[in-house]
Amino acid sequence: MCLPNYLKDLHTQQPEELRFDSCLLHQGPDQMAGLFSKQAAAYAAARPVYPKDLFTKLAALTAHHCLAWDVGTGNGQAAIGVAEHYDSVLATDVSEEQLLHAVPHPKVRYLHTPNATPGEDLVTTLGGEQSVDLITVAEAVHWCDLPAFYDIARRVLRRPGGVIAVWGYNYHISPVEDMMTRFFNTTLPYWDTRARYCMNGYKDLPFPFDNIGLGREGEPVSLDVDHEMSFEGLIGMLRSWSAVTMAKQQGVDLLGERMVKELEEEWGGASLVRKVTFKAFLLAGTPRADD
Repeated sequence: MCLPNYLKDLHTQQPEELRFDSCLLHQGPDQMAGLFSKQAAAYAAARPVYPKDLFTKLAALTAHHCLAWDVGTGNGQAAIGVAEHYDSVLATDVSEEQLLHAVPHPKVRYLHTPNATPGEDLVTTLGGEQSVDLITVAEAVHWCDLPAFYDIARRVLRRPGGVIAVWGYNYHISPVEDMMTRFFNTTLPYWDTRARYCMNGYKDLPFPFDNIGLGREGEPVSLDVDHEMSFEGLIGMLRSWSAVTMAKQQGVDLLGERMVKELEEEWGGASLVRKVTFKAFLLAGTPRADD
């Protein structure tokens, strides 16, 4: 039997609430949840869809396909992809507003996780030690208390054969990289310090797991994510950046009328739909034998 008792009934579309923080954040989860809740609708509408072959590759790396845990699930875009290959997916996020925009799926159970709690309770909630076949963290691991999160990941991953995969993307979007870089430079004072991992392409992200041929600590693999984007979608994506939200809270509108007009001209017009490629980066590994 693949499913632990608490996952036998997954046919729920409303997020439940548990008392733990899915990403074990450094700062208060309510603070970060509030920041991302303000941008939830824009986030859900603007983000690219991850390629199906990414999830096929990840599934091929795990020995079993019973349970996956998608951490910081947001609108569930990674969880839905994972669900095509696993019997069940537990998808957690600190933002209840994000989960309200999550895509329902019969194999995915969304859990709102607003408050920190001891790691022991989280391990139990996930079904106990060595219960998870795959952990995915899409565009979110840099917000985590990494030592605490990695400790829990090592405990809950199945041995042998359990895999953790983390990936993200930043402002490197082809063929509009120059435009994106110029706008990104205006946001620099407003980024949380943890975002530097993402801005550096996870090249300096601690990742203490054994190499399984899909990136290693210090050497993430590149991943192209193709996307058809309208100018409206571009502005929606930029508005969803946490730095843009933070700036607005401080009285600075980084996407004021003048900036939007400049971006529109560089884009090629408000009606133009472009084929763009997000230059993503990925690390995957398995727990070390001596951990």
